[in-house]
Amino acid sequence: MTSAQTEPLWQPDEDRVAAAAVTRFQAWAAERHGAPVDGGYAALHRWSVDDLEAFWAAVAEWFDVRFATPYERVLGDDAMPGADWFPGATLNYAEHALRAADERPHDTALLHVDETHEPTPISWAELRRQVGSLAAELRGLGVRPGDRVSGYLPNIPEAVVALLATAAVGAVWTSCAPDFGARSVLDRFQQVEPVVLFTVDGYRYGGKEHDRRDTVAELRAELPTLRAVVHIPLLGTPAPEGALEWSALTAADTAPVYEHVPFSHPLWVLYSSGTTGLPKAIVQSQGGILVEHLKQLGLHCDLGPDDVFFWYTSTGWMMWNFLVSGLLTGTTVVVYDGSPGYPDTGAQWRVAERTGATLYGTSAAYVMACAKADVHPGRDFDLSKVKCVATTGSPLPPDGFRWLHDEVRADLWIASVSGGTDVCSCFAGAVPTLPVHIGELQAAGLGTALESWDPSGKPLVGEVGELVVTRPMPSMPIRFWNDPDGSRYRDSYFEMFPGVWRHGDWITITDHGSVVIHGRSDSTLNRQGVRMGSADIYEAVERLPEIRESLVIGLEEPEGGYWMPLFVHLAEGATLDEDLIGRIKTTIRAELSPRHVPDTVIEVPAIPHTLTGKRIEVPVKRLLQGTPMAKAVNPGSVDDIGLLSFYEELARTRKTG
Repeated sequence: MTSAQTEPLWQPDEDRVAAAAVTRFQAWAAERHGAPVDGGYAALHRWSVDDLEAFWAAVAEWFDVRFATPYERVLGDDAMPGADWFPGATLNYAEHALRAADERPHDTALLHVDETHEPTPISWAELRRQVGSLAAELRGLGVRPGDRVSGYLPNIPEAVVALLATAAVGAVWTSCAPDFGARSVLDRFQQVEPVVLFTVDGYRYGGKEHDRRDTVAELRAELPTLRAVVHIPLLGTPAPEGALEWSALTAADTAPVYEHVPFSHPLWVLYSSGTTGLPKAIVQSQGGILVEHLKQLGLHCDLGPDDVFFWYTSTGWMMWNFLVSGLLTGTTVVVYDGSPGYPDTGAQWRVAERTGATLYGTSAAYVMACAKADVHPGRDFDLSKVKCVATTGSPLPPDGFRWLHDEVRADLWIASVSGGTDVCSCFAGAVPTLPVHIGELQAAGLGTALESWDPSGKPLVGEVGELVVTRPMPSMPIRFWNDPDGSRYRDSYFEMFPGVWRHGDWITITDHGSVVIHGRSDSTLNRQGVRMGSADIYEAVERLPEIRESLVIGLEEPEGGYWMPLFVHLAEGATLDEDLIGRIKTTIRAELSPRHVPDTVIEVPAIPHTLTGKRIEVPVKRLLQGTPMAKAVNPGSVDDIGLLSFYEELARTRKTG
């Protein structure tokens, strides 16, 4: 892939480049920390990974990170896993998240939006007051640094308050969305043994109320370590027996008291999708998340006090934690609790309009759904304040870039980003000073030594390889919970290339430094030695109006053959006839490769996903290989487990047929 192939879809003008925080940071870091004066972003990135200590010291100083006790050095040990960041330092994440309350107490910290799409503001002073009150109550309940505090909550202000109060006392936050069933929640929370559980009585989604009181009762019964349960009456029901009332715990006018903890002290536990076993309980640190998110949000997303940050997410996805960190940059954060497509497909654009969002983040799947539903955001909504539309969850197809450019605004910064729950950040994506090329992430992130490697560990440019990170990042997990010898952590990322993080994605790094994501490498389509990511197939196939969604699996067969079926979920009114099958195959042959034309195209009622919306490829592959359902997939990790019985039955009929 060369820059000569395409002209940029978007290029920031000189004023935008000059005003960007990353431009000002580079000039300042050149004076103070030895960063390169010339060479733009590429030179800054090179310096940031060549001299990690100087770079991260510069980030901490630029953003005025308040160390209660100073650090001895930036990087005590650079081994992976096990890097020791800012040894000796103590600080508190919540203290930084609430700093704007000192200077701008009456400005808006949070905008709460539900399915009425009417924003309700919460000031910095009010947010700080609630956090202070709740933190004091948590201490009164005996919550101490290192204790786990859990939330079974939708994306509401109370969830933000609970996270910040937990961090203020030095406890460890963990959350699940209330659309998770009891088994899914217990698979996660039972691993970390929480002492407090914040719950709602239910939630509203798609115009309907969903009562969760029975699920909450089951969670209480199955979490014996709980000392307290806090009831948030979202649907207006009284607190169950023995539960505490949210309003009582947040009524006091109390300034927060911040526990200053070591840099590597755990902040929260996030969970992998857990499709083939118990979810990995990923522990990230107060300091590591603080500096990584300041860098990512303040430099890459270019957020500051004048911005409004809206990302459609739920509390069960790392993007919610990332969204809350918008507070670190003094930004107004939008917490939207509702369906992404209610009352119509254009719902998220309406929220962006009504909140005055300057950075609006969503999923690639939502962008493509809008394109298929004939939504016209630029025509139907006032999106003049939106400077950037960012997407994640899966690679944004080229058609998605074109649609955003054509249907939102020609002068729109489109940031397709890619990272992972594992680091709660982005490996590559948004850079406000670089051009946007169709189908490409702008560049690797600062301080992220991102490379594409072949199986022997040789770096590649312009070719597909494994996504690796060759030097540590502060937000890499400090450990997994219940992994005393670290073996599960090492096996997850460092088995293929010892000492180097291998993430499990296929990527291409282009000659102009951008990044293309091809999908997961553990579900790669490898036919006759030609490797292709599943995302490439989806992008091509789902351009056809008859295809709502698809799933492709490559199966190595015992006798040496290779079977590659394509499963399609059709749009309403479409029929999988010979004509459509022919067009699917012709599309793949013409746009991708004749070797990756599927052997068969099979209609399915829907495509199975993880609870965070990712297509389930590896478990389906295992089912098709004959693995029993109980061993192939963790049922609590799937949005509709019933959909998987189709693949189990297909494996049986192929075997007997």
